[in-house]
This record gives sequence, C-alpha cells and structure tokens, in this order.
Amino acid sequence: MDKLVLESYLSQLDYYLELRDLTKNTRINYKSFLKSYLLWLDTLDIKPQDASYNDIRTYLLFLKKTKKLSNHSIRAHSSQIRLFRLFILKQSWDRYEVPTMRINHYMPEVLTLDEVMEFIGSIEDLRLKACVALLYSSGLRLSEVCHLRYKDISRKDGRIFISASKNRSERYATLSINALEILTAYWKRYGRPMDWLFPSNIETQPICTSRISLLLSRHLKSLNWTKHISSHTFRHSFATHLYESGVDLLTIQKLLGHKSSSSTAIYIHLSRTGPSNFRNPFDGGL
Repeated sequence: MDKLVLESYLSQLDYYLELRDLTKNTRINYKSFLKSYLLWLDTLDIKPQDASYNDIRTYLLFLKKTKKLSNHSIRAHSSQIRLFRLFILKQSWDRYEVPTMRINHYMPEVLTLDEVMEFIGSIEDLRLKACVALLYSSGLRLSEVCHLRYKDISRKDGRIFISASKNRSERYATLSINALEILTAYWKRYGRPMDWLFPSNIETQPICTSRISLLLSRHLKSLNWTKHISSHTFRHSFATHLYESGVDLLTIQKLLGHKSSSSTAIYIHLSRTGPSNFRNPFDGGL
C-alpha cells in the first residue's frame, strides 16, 4: 500500500476519534489497530474498499489464532474496522456478518493487607514508594497518580482532588496520614515540585505511566513473588479491604470514581470475609 494512502486513512480515522474527544494515547492505539488491518490486507493484495466480510472475519481469526490476542483486544480491532468502513470508506457494516467476540471476565489479583505493607515497605526509591502508597491508600488509577499536581493535595482536609479522568468526572479521594508522610518525604527529596507532583525529566510534563509500571515490575521481580501484580492490583486491594472492613459499596464507588455500581460490585466476590457485620444465615445468622 502506498505510504501516502495509508497515512491518509490513519489521518481520517484520527479526525473521527478526535471528534469523540478520545485521549491522545487512545487515538494512537486505535490508529495502530487500523494500520495493522490495512497492512494485513496489503499482504494479500486486497484493496480496503474491496475487502469482504469474509476477509474481515479471517483477519479477526488471524488475530486470535496467530497473534494470540485476547477477545477484548480483538473487539477493539473490530471496532476500528467498523468505524473505518462506515465513516471513511462509506460502506455498510453488518453486525451479523462480523459477530462480536464474547469477553471472559476474570477475577483480579488482590493482596492481603500484610502483603501490601510488605511490598510498599520494601521499596527504597521514594518516588516509586510514594506512587504505590497513593495507588493503594487512595485507590487511584496509575494515570491519576501520574497526573497529580501539587495543588491537588489537601493536607488540611485529608483528601486529594482528582481531575476528570477515565470516566470524565471529577472527584475527591481520601488521603492517608501514612501516605502523606511518604509523599512529603518524596517531595522534599525530589526538589519540592510545585506543578506536576511527579514530573518527568521534562518538568513541564508529568511522568509517563509506563515508567512507573516498569519500576513497579522491577521491584516485584526483586522480591521473587509469584503473584501477578500491576498498578491496578493496589486499587483493587484498597477497595476489597474497605469492603471487608464494613464500608458500604456506594461509598467505595464514590471513592474509586466508578460511574456504575456494577463496577464496584466485583469487590463482593473478591472479599475473603465479606463486610464485618455479615454473618451467613446457615451459621445461625437468622
């Protein structure tokens, strides 16, 4: 495929993605999905406008069987092909011709409180330690931690202002006293940043989420733990521990910034003991 034609298609897709007000990183990912599809067609000498539904199905199965992508990722690829056909090629899309792959839902890893404290306590890098302490004690997403500003931290009120993030809603998260101590030690050690709380090497930009993920992965490896832990593990652990201590799901939903209560309900299943006031009726609870 001619490079100019490829870039034109990607540019047109980016235009529609921008109209949906998607983030820059999301747009980059979605364009890479379309690029992968177009290059695959090119290897078969199929022009995009001539691709049949059977070609599309073959490509999606190629992603599954050869590329070993998850059903979730394949659905994202399919979504971009649909958008490409509808808005760029001005062609039809039949959802019965390209069925949507089912998504398997797995229970996320949750650490015990002792494991959380051991993990955070063993971190020597104060920047990483402060980030992980906030991930857990405030139940933040990694992107929210990386985009914190100095002004977002309210020591007096014991809370953190979270600007519009994944669900485009602002909220306040709780600020732990112990996390504040770690954060203060980091802040003093790293030059007392007054804009981005965790700046990158370019001070006008926040630290990249991939950088923190890499440091987190390295520390996990140094501990020789067999658990699969990501930044989100601490958010899940925070919410689960809250539920186990008796905090109601609505409060947890607000603290985490979930739009839907169904997203919060998973912590009922992750809990090992249930809320502190729960007693199984079969054990004489009635």
